[in-house]
Amino acid sequence: MIDLYTWSTPNGRKISIMLEECDLKYNVKPINITKDEQFDKEFLKLSPNNKIPAIYDHDTNISMMESGAILIYLSEKTKMFMPKSREETCIRDEWLMFQMASLGPMLGQVHHFIKFNKGKAPYAEERYYYEALRLYGVLDKRLALSRHIASEDYGIADIASWPWISRFEWQNIDLNKFPNVLRWYKEIASRDTVIRGYDVPSLGVEIPIP
Repeated sequence: MIDLYTWSTPNGRKISIMLEECDLKYNVKPINITKDEQFDKEFLKLSPNNKIPAIYDHDTNISMMESGAILIYLSEKTKMFMPKSREETCIRDEWLMFQMASLGPMLGQVHHFIKFNKGKAPYAEERYYYEALRLYGVLDKRLALSRHIASEDYGIADIASWPWISRFEWQNIDLNKFPNVLRWYKEIASRDTVIRGYDVPSLGVEIPIP
């Protein structure tokens, strides 16, 4: 059994979707970041950087923070979504790091400046919006070459990236301008495991479909 400390964010959804994909039993431990529960002393023992998600695996007595690391851990634990070669592992890791270092942080800045603080910092709005467009373009070019991000097969690079793209409306992005991203997005959005893992903890949130 795994305890999942999470909230309704792209980073949190990565792990609930992964747990559903791996058919692992888990207990949801909501950490309401709108009430600063991520700063609770007990949670900080699991996640010293006061960020969700985090997990505690009762099978191994291992706790993990950082969503990318958790995805790798769960993949190795279950032997699911494992690359077939060293080359495929390298490709998986570079696209996973693309999400962790670029796609997530930059789209998060779009949410901060355009979704929640529009008009307060025009320079920042313009900077991060055009960076979001650039990153969508990078992803679109990649998906023109491959059915999924790291390979033809669905994997953790997709699970990491898809929840961030699911907030395209927050980012003022028209997915029709990125046809390969749109094709990939809709395909993943139709997976039962993704549908189950999206609204965790249950707040009545539905997957947006363009």
